[in-house]
Amino acid sequence: MQFVYTNKGTCSRQTILELDGDTIRSCRFVGGCDGNTKGICALVEGMKVDEVIRRCQGIRCGLKSTSCPDQLARALQAAKEEQKG
Repeated sequence: MQFVYTNKGTCSRQTILELDGDTIRSCRFVGGCDGNTKGICALVEGMKVDEVIRRCQGIRCGLKSTSCPDQLARALQAAKEEQKG
């Protein structure tokens, strides 16, 4: 399943996910800090969705109320909801 999420409150504009059931097959951010977003994706590929949500939700970037990892967690939560139908 491919899922595209529009990020809010971060430099990155979108999170693009490819999920195989409850496993992240690929992850890509559009915009944002190139090295950081590539690093996040490299770390989470192959991981279970719920584990990434648990680790990334609530992370803040400076004074912002969110971050790219937090937006990834939100994207994964939205993808789970869409899979439920």
